[in-house]
Amino acid sequence: QVQLVESGGGLVQAGGSLRLSCAASGRIFNINDMGWYRQAPGKQRELVVTVSRGGVTNYADSVKGRFTISRDNAKNTVYLQMNSLKPEDTAVYYCNAKILATTARVNINYWGQGTQVTVSS
Repeated sequence: QVQLVESGGGLVQAGGSLRLSCAASGRIFNINDMGWYRQAPGKQRELVVTVSRGGVTNYADSVKGRFTISRDNAKNTVYLQMNSLKPEDTAVYYCNAKILATTARVNINYWGQGTQVTVSS
């Protein structure tokens, strides 16, 4: 009933930029925190950045100054602008959102399907 659909991944050279988008759809009453996580091969999924409904952000140290998160509450969409990409940024990037659906009484953590970001050296 609620889904997150990501777009914007791809292959880029080191130093390049990519922009990821994630749109939430379905029976949504309210969206609280939204964010991005990533998982590299052989590693655990890790936080990249989150943003509250009010715009408070929390960045991983590894991406501070290079990545920028933004959200459009009217469109239920969150964006991730990634600049100065490094090979170590290569991973599958997952959108995450804490959503109160119209059919629910509590927030539920939803995940997107993931989008591959590959940075070549």
